[in-house]
Order: sequence, then structure tokens, then C-alpha cells
Amino acid sequence: MADRCIVPESSIVLLPAGVPPATSSLVEPLAVAVHAVRLAGDLHDVGAAIIGGGTIGLCLVAALQAVGIESIDVLARHDRQREAVEQLGARVGELGRNGWTVVFDAVGTADSLAQGIRLVRPGGRIVLVGFYWDGSVPLPAMEVCTKEITLISSMMYGHDGVTRDFDVAARVLAARSEIASTLITHRFPLDAAAEAFAVARDRASGSIKVVLEP
Repeated sequence: MADRCIVPESSIVLLPAGVPPATSSLVEPLAVAVHAVRLAGDLHDVGAAIIGGGTIGLCLVAALQAVGIESIDVLARHDRQREAVEQLGARVGELGRNGWTVVFDAVGTADSLAQGIRLVRPGGRIVLVGFYWDGSVPLPAMEVCTKEITLISSMMYGHDGVTRDFDVAARVLAARSEIASTLITHRFPLDAAAEAFAVARDRASGSIKVVLEP
């Protein structure tokens, strides 16, 4: 949130031609999603569910589609989020359904974790993408054990030894201009930062990704 900053040259990400600087802030949350999808393991011919329709949840849709996953359900709370899910080509999930092979928890609460454990099929995987700010959360250990669920933790981003998640994310963003137009709902100048944070907190107002522009 500054006009200029100094970073090591190794941290620079080359933006593909299809990514204007005004939308480049989406590379970071997309890198979070790319990292989580990579850690999820083999996703060939599986269905995936995403709990949470915020920026990270919607970025997970794009990251999954980028590796060829077509069957994606998203459990989103707000109308604007559900519209965004459909605009990206995924389905709005139903709470009553269960049996997903892989569930991504993009919320990070005790309730969302418990919900993921209920919804994943026996032998399935839950990828923990949302940050659990409350610290310790209760784990329905009996159901985890009886269903033989694999819990996979995913923390931000990294690289696969050769390619950085940031570079993959930049290519995903460049390939689909509708990602930016769908996720970025509000833009504010730096001197309106207080208003921007207020809008970002009010998800019921229709905000998804709120961008501060120097």
C-alpha cells in the first residue's frame, strides 16, 4: 500500500502481455490457489469442492480449471459470490450433497473444517487453504479416522523445484481476462484506504476483491 517499494530482483515476477498492471494484484491470491492445487496431489478424473466463495475460493476455481478439472462445486454464502462462481464456469454447490474426492477449505474456521469433513467421501482429501486465525480448532477425529480422510495443509506459495507458483499464477491470469473482471469488484485510491477496508469487510454488499491503487 505504497506508491513505490524496493524488493530483491529475485522476487520480480514478469507479467505476461495479457496482464495489465491494474489487475496484477490478483497474481498473489492466484499463487495461493496454484500452490494448494499442486499440493492436492493427483486430481485426474476427480470432482472437487471448494468451501468459500471469496477471492481465494474463486482463485481455486481458476487454478483447478487450469489443470483440467471440470467438475467443481463451490459452497458460497453471498449472492455476488455465487454469480462469480457461475461466471467462472463452476457450479454453485449444495450443502446436502457429499462424496467429493477433494475438498478445499478456503474459509479457515472450525465450522468450515467440520463441513469439509462431512462432505468429503471416505478415503478423500481435504486441503486446508484458509488461514485458521483462531488458532486451535476442534477436529472431528472420529469421522476423520473412520472415513480415512487425508488432511493436507497448504501455506501461501512456493515452487515445485523449478517453477514458482507466482509465475504459474501470472500465466493463468493472462490466459483468462474474465478472472480479473469477475473477482475485482471495487477499486480505491490510496487515500481512501479506510473506506476500502470497510467495503472489503462487508461481503454482503457484493465485494469480493477490493483493490487499492497508487
